[in-house]
Amino acid sequence: MQRVLPYFVVAAFLAALAVAILPGFETKLGLDLVGGLRGEYQIQATDSQSVTPAILQQTRTIIENRVNATGVTEPVVTTQGADRISVELPGAVDENEIRSLVGKTGKLVFIPVPSTFSGQVTEGQPLPAGMDATPIFGGDQVDAARPGTTSTGLLAVDLSLKSQGAALFDQYAAAHYGEQFAIVLDGIVQSAPTINATKFNGQAQISGSFTTAEVTALVTVLNYGSLPLEIKEVGFLTVSPTLGENFLKQTILAGAIGIGLVLIFMLVFYRLPGAVACVALLFYSLVVYSLFRVIGVTLTLAGIAAFVLSVGMAVDANILIFERTKEELRAGKTLSAAIEAGFNRAWNSILDSNVSSLITATILYYFGSSTIRGFALVLIIGVLTSMFTAISFSRILLRWVVRQPWARKASLYGVREEEFLTQTPRVRSREAGARV
Repeated sequence: MQRVLPYFVVAAFLAALAVAILPGFETKLGLDLVGGLRGEYQIQATDSQSVTPAILQQTRTIIENRVNATGVTEPVVTTQGADRISVELPGAVDENEIRSLVGKTGKLVFIPVPSTFSGQVTEGQPLPAGMDATPIFGGDQVDAARPGTTSTGLLAVDLSLKSQGAALFDQYAAAHYGEQFAIVLDGIVQSAPTINATKFNGQAQISGSFTTAEVTALVTVLNYGSLPLEIKEVGFLTVSPTLGENFLKQTILAGAIGIGLVLIFMLVFYRLPGAVACVALLFYSLVVYSLFRVIGVTLTLAGIAAFVLSVGMAVDANILIFERTKEELRAGKTLSAAIEAGFNRAWNSILDSNVSSLITATILYYFGSSTIRGFALVLIIGVLTSMFTAISFSRILLRWVVRQPWARKASLYGVREEEFLTQTPRVRSREAGARV
């Protein structure tokens, strides 16, 4: 095991370095660091339907899909409490577009257009005054919608209907061939195609002079237009990119000062082992940063605070080890034996401390708000990584250091000369090893 571990640490270092510098991995920054938009919405219960956990989760998924489908940005959509949903859009700048997209209640219906109103139904406008708005069926009968092309290569939208909707549409199409029908979301016409067949069997195609953006928008409406219950905007915040950039600079500066002070403390109080701990902390920071990029953690102000906190906890493990090593040296053990005993006997305390932190962070992750969950996730990653670096990397490096002749001085370990014993390497000659 001792022979395999150094190779494993080297492999971990090389992998972390590659992830940290390769362009294929992205460092995701939160709303408070890059600016953007944040909205909070409340699901409105009705007399006949309360807000259940299933409805809350379904609404969250629909809102997330709406934003994802348009390619506006990568959203952070989370549930809060029993009936609220938070939407964070780092980098987004068009407030009206986001409010229009997310705040739609999603009442999607397919409405017949009488011949007397032919040509009066306009996309993006309400239905004409006086027109009967009784729907053929609702958006809940849409099975799937996807981008497609016509036989002549024009952009189109392929539409699949569920069994009930397919039967209702075929019944209507047989009696109204050549007439229009309107796809309406919240009273606004999204599309008004003409019926060109008498039977569709649940498979239809909406064609016209579409652009790619128009196809994407119509597909989004058809797939994710219907919400189980209406939602109400209860708060909306705009964070300017300049403010987010200032937050990021201040946070990096504060984190650098904090980590720098920790490194100075370790060098002053623990000297050579402290220098080893500083190298281990740099390795730890590289590994954690790489994990953030691989997992796709969205870093916020709270997340960076958790990272700095985890650095302090990683140092705490080294302090336990080095203090225990000093005790073993004062008890009369040689340097190498004291180092091994320090790691072995400090492990139980390190394990107990980190497990307690992990339990607390896990509770925060599953029961906290979005900001608290980000803090907890970064803390969990940091604690797990610190356990690895403190026990493996620091140990390997310190073992190598104490074998060097220049490292066998009491002053380098913070003990007096009379408390310090070195272990002279044994050289076994052939004569000594021969049998007589």
